[in-house]
Amino acid sequence: MANHVEYKRNSEIPGLVLSEARFSSFSFGRHYHLDYHVGLITDGVQRQALNGETVYLTPGTIQLMPPGEIHDGNSAGDDAYTLKTFRVSADLLRDVTQELTGRDQFSALGGAVLQDAGLSLQLARLHQSLRDGLNTDPLFAESQWLMLLGQLFAQARMVKPDFVKGSLSAIQWQRVRDYCNEHLAEKISLEELAALCGLERFHFLKLFKHTVGMTPHAWLVRLRLERACVLLSHTQWELTQIAQEVGFYDQSHFNRAFKHAFGVAPSRY
Repeated sequence: MANHVEYKRNSEIPGLVLSEARFSSFSFGRHYHLDYHVGLITDGVQRQALNGETVYLTPGTIQLMPPGEIHDGNSAGDDAYTLKTFRVSADLLRDVTQELTGRDQFSALGGAVLQDAGLSLQLARLHQSLRDGLNTDPLFAESQWLMLLGQLFAQARMVKPDFVKGSLSAIQWQRVRDYCNEHLAEKISLEELAALCGLERFHFLKLFKHTVGMTPHAWLVRLRLERACVLLSHTQWELTQIAQEVGFYDQSHFNRAFKHAFGVAPSRY
């Protein structure tokens, strides 16, 4: 089996490089990185020499690798393994920790190996979504990125995200609703919604969930689907036109979301 490596950047998160590799015979020699790595093994086993020890990374493992940490990496046996990595620049990580905790905690982020199949699966899904590029919903990407990194660093006991209580004011909530209704056909970002309320993105995420009982992304998807139902009932538009009018730029995504919400495809509504 040939080795395969692919690198991609996502325009929604500057400073992040995504890599996905399938290795059968390739071995990493002793090396280090200048950026911070969050690595996932999704298939097979990788063996590493790290800090004088031998570490085996298996599916469900999440590895946090800080800059300057010297290590190697190769298959633990004759079988291939798949490695997905978030390569996070120092500037991006400083911004994230500042937003999560209210202060720069880049220097507090060390190395760790966590066994959490559920969190690993969520990170792998986010990795795939970000690699999809143009089909990525910016609200989903930004929200998942912040929430999962906060959960990851908290679990590793490296940083403690700020505790956020309270809810959006009536005026803030009205601004968000009005903006989403007026811009439904467009891509809407977490940064735009947070700015409407004069809040940082992480703070906004928490307050929105406290206020509405749903994440901003889940609420917006439902709004789009409800608006699609209105158009299906009162227009003769083609499904592709309806999908674009309510903000779905991928027809298959529209079909899946609609069927998941209502039990039938939009063509049968």
